[in-house]
This record gives sequence, C-alpha cells and structure tokens, in this order.
Amino acid sequence: MQTQKNPAPTYSSLVALGDSFTEGMSDLLPDGTYRGWADLLAARMAARAPGFRYANLAIRGKLIGQIVDEQVGLAAEMGADVITLVGGLNDAMRPNCDMGRVTGLLEEAVERLAPACKQLVLMRSPGRQGPVMERFRPRMEALFESLDSLAARHGAVLIDLYGAPSLADPRVWDVDRIHLAHEGHRRVAEAVWQGLGYDPEDHHWHVPMPATPPDPWLRRRIADARFARVHLLPWIVRRLTGRSSGDGLLPKRADLLPFE
Repeated sequence: MQTQKNPAPTYSSLVALGDSFTEGMSDLLPDGTYRGWADLLAARMAARAPGFRYANLAIRGKLIGQIVDEQVGLAAEMGADVITLVGGLNDAMRPNCDMGRVTGLLEEAVERLAPACKQLVLMRSPGRQGPVMERFRPRMEALFESLDSLAARHGAVLIDLYGAPSLADPRVWDVDRIHLAHEGHRRVAEAVWQGLGYDPEDHHWHVPMPATPPDPWLRRRIADARFARVHLLPWIVRRLTGRSSGDGLLPKRADLLPFE
C-alpha cells in the first residue's frame, strides 16, 4: 500500500518580527544589505504560492518592549497567513534584565499575534559555543521555558534552534560571534520551512558540518584580538550608554507586498 503524502501548505503571506536575527545580520549581500533566514524562507514560500506577500519589520538591537510597541500591532493588522516572532534575547544579554518583565511582554505579543494569523511561529534562538553563551545560558533557558508554554497554549509552531547541534558550531557564525553567517541562516530557513509543514529540502540541517583541523594557535589569538577591538568593545560601549545599533533605522520591508 502506497503512503499518501501530506498536502503542501497553501500559505500566501508572511510577516517577520524581531531584531537583528530576523533582519538577517550577518548574511551580507554584495550590495551591502542583509538577506537572512526570513528572506530565504519567503523566497521558498513565494515559489509555491503565486502572488505571495512578505513583510519584515525586524530591526537590529530591538528589545522585546520595542518589538511589542513598534511591530506587534502593525503585524496584527496585516492579516498575514504566517507571523514569525523572535525577541527577548537582546534583553537577556543586558546587565540588568528583569526576566519576569521580558516573559510578560512575550506573552502579550503572542496573545495579540496568535489570533491575527493562520500560524504563529516562535523560536528557541540558537546559541554559539563559547564563554558568552555560558554566561547568559540561565536567562536564555528561562526565556525558552516561557516560549514552550506559550506555544502550547496558543497553537504556535515552536522551532528549537537552541537544541540543534549544527547551530552551536562556530563555523556557521559571523566573525562578530553574535550573528549567524549565511550557512547558519540557510539552516534556520530550512528549520522553519519544515516546521510549517513543507517537504524537507535538507533533512540534515541540524547536523554539524564535518570536523576540520583547528586554526593554529597564533591565528586564533589574532582573531580574538580583532574580535575584541572591532566587535566586543563597541558592543559594550553601546550597552553602557544605552544606545543601539538599530537607532534610527527603518524596517527593510515595512509593508506586506508581493515578494520579488
């Protein structure tokens, strides 16, 4: 007896909310703009649905309160089939973070978004191996416990990127050690694609790349020094001064328009 395949989803629109992770940093295009997993996902979905529409409201550096104030209401009014929400990690990495407030705002966002779409998607954000990850792990896991509960209560799809070994691999992260490079974004797009019910294009997205010999000690130390000078120190200064890398920026796709 031949097994019948599940019918392909018929989603015709997507709105993505969040911060730099959803904006697409650091999946850099030749023209200097960022692509990222949400754009990659939209391209796949558009290939299945003529007239597919897409908006990406995410802006780097946004805290969960800003996402709720600036993005959630707008997204809820768009009437998209699918809404993705990823936020709260920037809050968790701040020196003084009230995780109760963060999870409360996440709950508010989910309660507003879930009734406004056919399918809400939430995510356990990926975590790169290293000392920064270890420092903030308890906060991240508190955030993820809240997401587990919210997804179960509101029928949201929950994508577990945190538990994917491939996304802990430093090789899928950019040199800033904060944002995914293209290969990481590609794997996230595949994870969400499958979570929405589409046939897999990469059954092994969660599997780490084959091992390679480590860089020589001196090259690693040079890379560490450059990382501290170019990326870590500016990040610390922004945290101490209350500034954000997204100050003054607008979403790259503020309107729900046909994908091109």
